[in-house]
Amino acid sequence: MTTTMTETMDTIRNGVNVTKLAQTIQAVKQQPEIAQFKFRTHNEWDTGGHNVATVDTFYGTCQEMEHKQPFVMHADEPAVLLGEDNGANPVEFVLAGLSGCMTTTLAYHAAGRGLNIESISSEFEGDIDLQGLLDLDPKVRSGYREIRVKFKVKGDVDEQTIHELVRKSPVYDTIANPVKIKIEVEKV
Repeated sequence: MTTTMTETMDTIRNGVNVTKLAQTIQAVKQQPEIAQFKFRTHNEWDTGGHNVATVDTFYGTCQEMEHKQPFVMHADEPAVLLGEDNGANPVEFVLAGLSGCMTTTLAYHAAGRGLNIESISSEFEGDIDLQGLLDLDPKVRSGYREIRVKFKVKGDVDEQTIHELVRKSPVYDTIANPVKIKIEVEKV
């Protein structure tokens, strides 16, 4: 008795498995509740501006999940902002998160549309006026006033499509639109 096995080859574009991407989209269409995710970070203050964030578990596809390893990120301030420069400062993490998410979103969506990308690089720069953080001027906000992004993309995707795709980034959406933040304090 001879058994014949047919092997399906997955299509990879821009480093993205578009076969599995299509399967994921189809699964979400059939069962929308699997699209609900909760991401978490645990943070411990060390001293001064230095604190350590750990990313380990998250909720997705209707179940608790773990990363293959915990990711540990040290945040601090540069010396000019009274820190010891033991890590990027939190507003730099915001830029790093935005850059990573916009880049990933571009690569994934382009792949899903059949567009090939050879390379993506980007530069992110934001303006903060410390008068807001230091309570010196109530008219000055504590956060970024403006963030400027410059992408360099090599591939068969036009500039208008790049603009459209990078704006689909969840981190872009989070920063560009107001998000409700609920704060709970437990005094110990």
